[in-house]
Amino acid sequence: MKIYTKTGDKGKTSLFGGKRVWKDNNRIKACGSVDELNSVLGITISQLYNTELKEVLCGIQNLLFNVGADLAAPLNNRKSKIIIPRISEADTKRFEELIDNYEAQLQPLKNFILPGGSKGAAYLHNARSVCRRAEREVITVSKKEMINNEIIIFLNRLSDLLFVLARFENYSSSHPEVEWKK
Repeated sequence: MKIYTKTGDKGKTSLFGGKRVWKDNNRIKACGSVDELNSVLGITISQLYNTELKEVLCGIQNLLFNVGADLAAPLNNRKSKIIIPRISEADTKRFEELIDNYEAQLQPLKNFILPGGSKGAAYLHNARSVCRRAEREVITVSKKEMINNEIIIFLNRLSDLLFVLARFENYSSSHPEVEWKK
């Protein structure tokens, strides 16, 4: 398979099912932010101290490919013969379990903290902010097009998980959290 097809040279790309849309289409922007999030997680994995978190993030990266496919495959497209992996409530529930597990090992938050700490934690905070943007862009798409609404919940919970994982990475690598000074 060639990496270049030249089909996007005039500013359009294809969704699953063949529909052509402009590359600045809101659905494509949302897919792009999910892709960016996945890339940031790849960088993050290379910077993490905690090997257990590396495995968790690798699993999340696989799920983000599912999110991208889910977004690129309109729900109302009956023509496509490709089976699209859809994000499910079970995926979101798994994030909640992970949040509860890691949060139980941390001191409760009493103040807002600044994003940062170890390199890995700083990248996790960056991933969290990219995830929030992806969530906003998916919401924009959902206002005008049919999408799997579980994606919105999934991204919302993922940003919470990334925050907790950043805190846990700092804890694991003995980096103190810096409280916001008002």
